[in-house]
Amino acid sequence: MVIAEYWKADYLFWVFPAMIATGLLSGIGLLLILLGIKFYARYTCGMYKRKTKMDGKTVIITGCNTGIGKETAKDLAMRGAKVIMACRNVDMAEKVKDEIIDITKNKNVIVKKLDLSSFASIRAFAEDINKTEPRLDVLIHNAGYADLLKKRKSADDIELTLATNHYGPFLLTHLLIKLLKKSSPSRIVVVASSLYRIGYFNVKNPNPINDFSGYQYYVSKEANILFTKELSRRLEGTGVTVNCLHPGLIDTGIWNSIPRPLSWFWNLVIKGFFKTPTEGCQTTVMLAVDEDLVNTTGKYFSDCQESSVSSAASDMKRAKKLWEVSEKIVKLDENDPRI
Repeated sequence: MVIAEYWKADYLFWVFPAMIATGLLSGIGLLLILLGIKFYARYTCGMYKRKTKMDGKTVIITGCNTGIGKETAKDLAMRGAKVIMACRNVDMAEKVKDEIIDITKNKNVIVKKLDLSSFASIRAFAEDINKTEPRLDVLIHNAGYADLLKKRKSADDIELTLATNHYGPFLLTHLLIKLLKKSSPSRIVVVASSLYRIGYFNVKNPNPINDFSGYQYYVSKEANILFTKELSRRLEGTGVTVNCLHPGLIDTGIWNSIPRPLSWFWNLVIKGFFKTPTEGCQTTVMLAVDEDLVNTTGKYFSDCQESSVSSAASDMKRAKKLWEVSEKIVKLDENDPRI
């Protein structure tokens, strides 16, 4: 009994404090690792630092009332561009427009209604632009939609994520291509994502309305890259270039559909390690304005540097097939411009 009590006392005196110390050291080590990751993410974050001006140039940015689209609009307005904010929520966009004008002192910022999930809205928007705008120097496909839980269809009975992220931009590009060619040298910038590696666009099922909605976000991002590749090929010699990019993982509202309690942990990750919208817009801005990229086309960029894509996303046979099925999905008619 005495021996047992002795060992118990010895355990409490030596082992228990050692366990506490080990736990503290492990916690400190984990914290240092996390801080190292955060520092590395910030250190490798590409920032476009050139002061290139955009006076006299017109830019359309889709989905720019929040996130990286808003920061892109602000940056390009600061450079002197005429910025057309193409947004679904016009009331919110008008408030953002006033904010941008107040900050940049550039009054040449306007809002126009555009719902990329609706073919009718896209056609109305493009008709307005073609009638009212004498030139279009840069078209930025920034708008993005994701719903990790619900299956949704557009007004045209298209799976909503693909309708917004791929088919909408595909149709809009066709309807504005004559104005872009007229304004050459001009540019098209497509905001994709490195998360495309999780998805695979099935050309045999181009409208997967019965499939898991969350997965279609990744599919749409691969479609963005394939679209860029084929569009670049078709625009050779026209003076219109097209490039796509990965903006990084950004702290934006696109993550709001993550359900609780998963969102509690995810929000800690987002706030701790994701880029801010200002950091996230840098590659978009570079592709829109950098004079050294005037002849660069068909490329994929990340952190303001050219990057590589998977063999599946650079397969030109798949890109061509995607184009063909997309023409059918958006119902291009005989009077629509062809690329």
